[in-house]
Amino acid sequence: MTDSADGLRERRRSETTRTLIRSARRFTAERGLAGFTVEELCAEAAVSRRTFFNYFASKDDAVLGVPLERSDAAAIARFLARGSDGPGLSPNLLTELALLAEERWRALDIAPDTVRDLFRAVEKEPRLLARMLELGAEGEQFDARLIEQRENLPSGDLRAQVASHLVGALVRSAAGEFLKPGNDDTFIEIFERRVAAARSLFATQNALMGTPE
Repeated sequence: MTDSADGLRERRRSETTRTLIRSARRFTAERGLAGFTVEELCAEAAVSRRTFFNYFASKDDAVLGVPLERSDAAAIARFLARGSDGPGLSPNLLTELALLAEERWRALDIAPDTVRDLFRAVEKEPRLLARMLELGAEGEQFDARLIEQRENLPSGDLRAQVASHLVGALVRSAAGEFLKPGNDDTFIEIFERRVAAARSLFATQNALMGTPE
């Protein structure tokens, strides 16, 4: 298959994914998850039921925008390739982890109308909120394992977990500000301000060597 054919296939897959996500959010916001069928979603995107399940595991995941096939494989490969060659942690670990978070965000379909529909869908189906929290925790554990792999750390290394939790917290905080009514800044601008603030904060701190007297 040629590069142009690959590119066309990826564009079509991206368009179909966006259509299914937007339709699932709109239908859920209007009717609840039980109020529509997978076949109705498929009709919106002009695909078969079988194709839908090649994209998403369930209607819930379509609403939340969680496809079966990861869209960040290339970004992950770049992150892993820039790891430490020596015995210590690479000094650019947190920066590269932040860049990975940025690349993931850029790939999302975050337009005001679809975000509003997502919020309305969660209000209609509160169990989706629990799924969102579960996905967030799973994502942080996934990134902790990536860090362990990149930095040649043992499984369960606390440094990998803290790095993942830290950047995850910055992403959630930035997303909260981005989605506030009246915000005019991009997510990337908001996120990078928080990264800069975290870098400045840590640079001023001494290690805690004991309990203050």
